Amino acid sequence: MKYQQLENLEAGWKWKYLVKKWKEGEAITCYIDTSEAEAAVQDLLAIEHEPTKVIKWIGKHMSPNLDKKLKQAIRAKRKRHFNAEQTHTRKKSIDLDYRVWEKLAEKSRSLDCTLSDTIEYLISESSRSEEASKKVLDIRNDLHELLEFE
Repeated sequence: MKYQQLENLEAGWKWKYLVKKWKEGEAITCYIDTSEAEAAVQDLLAIEHEPTKVIKWIGKHMSPNLDKKLKQAIRAKRKRHFNAEQTHTRKKSIDLDYRVWEKLAEKSRSLDCTLSDTIEYLISESSRSEEASKKVLDIRNDLHELLEFE
């Protein structure tokens, strides 16, 4: 396994995941009876800072339908957590308008590379273009000076 499992930290993530799902209106307990489900949810809300109790609560009360989703969410969270420790693996985000993203995605497909590679390519092309324009301007200025002296 590439990423170390930290039980206390992951119990907090699991608690947050379950509470979020509950607030969104999903059934997080295995109970059909609403009073039992509410009691279980209240127990969960009360044990936020007690990782061992959260794990026990999950084993006893959590809906089996959420088991796979919870595991996937925690696996993704664990990966992001460990990748964030190093700058080169940390996920960065940028805010793009949809139309800009669409153009960038189209260019990525035509270049057959990732969005990051496409952005890097476009920036380097822009730099080369600026350098070429500067050289052309310098040559024009030099030529203009030479013609004036004659």
